[in-house]
Amino acid sequence: MNFIPSDTCNPDFPYMTDSLGRPVPNDQNSLTVGSDGPTLLEDIHQIDKIAHFDRERIPERVVHAKGAGAFGYFKPYQCMAKYTMADFLQVPNRITKVFVRFSTVIGSKGSADTVRDPRGFAVKFYTNQGIYDLVGNDLPVFFIRDSIKFPDVIHSLKPSPDNNLKDPERFWDFISLTPESTHMIVWLYSDRGTIKDYAHIDGFGVNTYVWVNKNSERFYIKYHWKTMQGIETITRQEAEALAGSDPDIAVRNLHEHIKNGDFPKYELCVQIMAPEEVEHLSFDPLDDTKTWPEDQFPLYKVGMMTLNKNPENFFAEVEQSAFCPGNIVPGIEFSADKMLQGRSFSYLDTQRYRIGPNFAQLPVNRSVSPVNNNQRDGSMTYEINPEPVNYSPNSLNHNQPLPADITVPKPVFAKGYIARTPIVKTDDYTQAGERYRSLSPADKQHLAENIAVELAQCRRDIIERVLSNFAKASKDWANNVMYAMQKCSK
Repeated sequence: MNFIPSDTCNPDFPYMTDSLGRPVPNDQNSLTVGSDGPTLLEDIHQIDKIAHFDRERIPERVVHAKGAGAFGYFKPYQCMAKYTMADFLQVPNRITKVFVRFSTVIGSKGSADTVRDPRGFAVKFYTNQGIYDLVGNDLPVFFIRDSIKFPDVIHSLKPSPDNNLKDPERFWDFISLTPESTHMIVWLYSDRGTIKDYAHIDGFGVNTYVWVNKNSERFYIKYHWKTMQGIETITRQEAEALAGSDPDIAVRNLHEHIKNGDFPKYELCVQIMAPEEVEHLSFDPLDDTKTWPEDQFPLYKVGMMTLNKNPENFFAEVEQSAFCPGNIVPGIEFSADKMLQGRSFSYLDTQRYRIGPNFAQLPVNRSVSPVNNNQRDGSMTYEINPEPVNYSPNSLNHNQPLPADITVPKPVFAKGYIARTPIVKTDDYTQAGERYRSLSPADKQHLAENIAVELAQCRRDIIERVLSNFAKASKDWANNVMYAMQKCSK
C-alpha cells in the first residue's frame, strides 16, 4: 500500500494510521511482553490513542461525568499481613478515612441516574503511606479485555459525532464484532443495569491486582464490595419513567441516607489466588471479561466501610475528586491485566488534563501522610514549598529527600517476545452462558426484552452476528431475544 501525504482526511483511503499518519498494523492488542505479560510504555500507538481520548471532553470527565460522593471510614476485621504489607490492612479496627464516588459511565453531567449503564464505584483510601484508589464498577466484568480498545467501546456508546445523538446500532455493531463482550451484556442488560440507589449496589474491582507480603510472596486479588443494605434494581420501564420524573434520584437518595443518619455500609471481600494456580485454570484470571468461580476461590472477608458524611461543597469535593488505578501503596501491585495496565496510565493522564498537574494538592485528593519530592510549580499550584533545592542528588540539602526506608519486594521476572498478541485463553462464551442460566425465568425475560428494544433497530447483519454470539453462550438466550424482537415489530 502507498501512503500519500494529504492536507485533508481522504475518505477513500482505507488503512489505519496514528495521528501522525504512521501506519497501524494492529489496533486490537497492546504491546506486551509475551501474550500475558505487562504492557510496555514504548507502545506509542496505545499512548497516542488513549491520550487523545482522554482529552476529548472539557471540562467534564470523558466518562463517569454524572456522580455523587460521600466521606466515611474503613476498618479491617483482622491483620492481613499474610497476604499484603499494605499499612491500612495490618491492624484490626484501625480507622482509615475514605472518600467514595458513585457514577454512571456514559452520560454527561445532566444525564439521568437510572439509565442502563455500568455504575462507577471508586474508593479513595487516605492511608498512612499515601493515597490508595480502588476504582471499580457495580458489575464484576467489562466489555473488553485490552485497554487499547477502550476508546472504541466508549465511542460506540457515546452520541454519534455527526449529529450528537445516541444510536444503538453503533453500539451493537461494535458488540457484534467483539465476542469478548458477551459476558458483560448478560450483566448489563439484566435489571442489574438499571438502579435508583447507590446504597443498594455491590462494587467490584473488576481488574486483577497483586498483593505482596514482606516475604515477597505474591497473590492475585479480586476485590468485591458487598452492600449491607441488599441489592435493589428497577425494570427498564421504571428506569425510563424516573429518567423523566426524577433524573437525580440516586444522587438524592445517597445524600438523604447520610443526612438522616442511615449510613450505607459495604463489606470488603477479596478472592485470593496463588500465581501457581493459573496454569490449571480453563480461563485467564487476568482477563477482566471473566469472574473467578467462588467455589474455587471463596470470598475472604476483609473489613467494613461506612459512609457517614456528605460533602460540604459538591464541586470542590466531588467534581474535583480524582481517582486513578495507578495510585497504589506498598503491598499492592499491578498484575499484567491488560485493562489495568492501560488504566494505570490513562486515569492519571486524564486527571492531569481535566484538573491540572497539581490535582493531588487539592484537599479531597491530598494525602494525609507527608508529601516530599522535587516537583515544583505547574498550573494551579496549591502547596507552597520554600525549599530551593529541587533536584537529586544534592549536597546543599543533605541529599534530601532521602530514599524511603521501606521493605521493597523482590522484583518479578518477565520474559517473552515483544508483540501485539491476544491472550491465549479467551473462551468468550462459557461464563456468559453460566450467568444466563443462573437467572430466574423473569430475569431471563427482562434480559431478552431489554436487548430486543435496541437490537431491533439495527441492520440485519448486525442482528445476526449478535444472535450468533448469544447462541454460542446459550441457544435459549438467542431464541428468547429473537422472540422478543418479533414482539417489538408487531
